[in-house]
Amino acid sequence: MMPDTQIFSGAFAEPVFAAQSVFRTVMDCMARPGTIGTIAATARPPQPLGAAAGAIALTLCDHDTPVWLTPQLAKSKLPGWLSFHAGAAVTAEKQDARFAFVEKGAVVPGFGLFAQGTQEYPDRSATLVIEIESLEGGRPLVLTGPGIRDEAMVGPQGLPDTFVALAGANRAMFPRGVDLILVAGDRILCLPRTTVINNREA
Repeated sequence: MMPDTQIFSGAFAEPVFAAQSVFRTVMDCMARPGTIGTIAATARPPQPLGAAAGAIALTLCDHDTPVWLTPQLAKSKLPGWLSFHAGAAVTAEKQDARFAFVEKGAVVPGFGLFAQGTQEYPDRSATLVIEIESLEGGRPLVLTGPGIRDEAMVGPQGLPDTFVALAGANRAMFPRGVDLILVAGDRILCLPRTTVINNREA
C-alpha cells in the first residue's frame, strides 16, 4: 500500500522557527483586536483547509487539545494530518474541543455550542479558527474593549448575518466564552471574548 502523502507531508520545513513566528503573530493580534497580522510560515494542510489555518493548527494544537472539524474537514485527510504532525485528536463533540476549524464557505456553528470555560477556569474554553473570504470590504464593524485605543473598524467578508448577535451573546458570558481567529489568505484577525463588536451606525 502506498503511503498517503497528503497526511505525511505539508508540515513546517523549520518547525521551531515557524511555530514561534505563528505563535507570536497570533498572540500579538489577540492582544490588539482589530489588528491584521500576516502568517509568514508555510504549511500545506489537506484541502479544503487553507495554508494559514493549517499553520495555526500546527502551532497551537497538540495531544492535549482535542479538535473539532466541520463535516467537510472531518471527511478530508485533515484528521490524519493533525494526528501525524501535531499529535492532536479530532472529537465529534463541540463541548470537548479546545480548537475548532471552519473552512471558507462552511456554516459557522453557534459559539455557545463550544466549551465556554468556567468562572474559575475561563481558559478551559474553545478557540474557533474561521476561514472567510476577506478581512476587508465587508459590512463595517466597530470594535471596542481591552487592547483597542478608542475603537477599531474592520470589515470582514464571509461571516454569517447573525455574527454580531453571536458575538454579543459570547461577550455577555465573560469571563467565560470562546475566542475567535478569522483567517483570509495568509492574514488573520483575532477577536477575543473581551472585544465588544457592533455594526457601524449609518
